[in-house]
Amino acid sequence: MNVASRSSFARRSPSAQSGITLIGLLFWAVLISSFALVLMKVFPAVTEYRTIQSMVNKAAREGGSTVAEIRASFDRSTQIEYGVTSISAKDLEITKEDDKVVVKFAYDREIELIPPVYLLLKFEGQSK
Repeated sequence: MNVASRSSFARRSPSAQSGITLIGLLFWAVLISSFALVLMKVFPAVTEYRTIQSMVNKAAREGGSTVAEIRASFDRSTQIEYGVTSISAKDLEITKEDDKVVVKFAYDREIELIPPVYLLLKFEGQSK
């Protein structure tokens, strides 16, 4: 050790501490728990959207050629997938583009975070 480093080490008082304070710890705990709360509330809605997207793709591919057949196919898929409650077959917009059936959907999902705070998610998609 040289003299300069020894003198700076000697100037440091034994009571000086470095690290996180209690207020800093509480701040990070509140921030992380708030993020986790939002994530836990949003995850099921995103999972439902992905399920609806796959059901719409299947109905467009294998559902048939008429609007009624495609809606019936989507209804059958809804009976199998018990977690889909945000949309029904009557909410689908079914069109034909370039001799291909295109099924579009859109819906809103309102999630209560902490009363009276709500999170509004807007989902939309179409068959591929």
